[in-house]
Amino acid sequence: MKIFVGSDHNGYFLRGELVKYLERAGYDVIDEGDSKPDPQDDFPVFAEKAVNAVLTSDDKDPRAILICGSGQGMCMAANRFKGIRAALGYDRESVRAARNDDDANVLCLAANTLKRDEANVLVETFLSTPFASAARFKRRIAQLDDLPH
Repeated sequence: MKIFVGSDHNGYFLRGELVKYLERAGYDVIDEGDSKPDPQDDFPVFAEKAVNAVLTSDDKDPRAILICGSGQGMCMAANRFKGIRAALGYDRESVRAARNDDDANVLCLAANTLKRDEANVLVETFLSTPFASAARFKRRIAQLDDLPH
């Protein structure tokens, strides 16, 4: 599974920790973030890079993890792209439901409130929870994809 990770300056340090964690766990990680924390950067730039990588990946189940101060901006930016189902992860159950029910392919995290260990738990939940593939879930995802952009 390819995992694309991006962040703005607020998520810079948490992103670095997550990349190391994911690489140690054996995931194919592509860091789409900046090489230094730049307070003038803008989160939509990094969201776009990561979600475009997901959308064009040759991997059968690519995912992205996006990090900004609250996680909200990254989530809003990512969900502008057809085929992207980004979810804000704030606890294990929200992340589990986003994967199980909604086949979320992007996890957004809040660097301002999450500690590294908490982020690792949310990321592992995101990566290990399969999509349930129930007919009602598939129908709802199709309806999302049919919404006008």
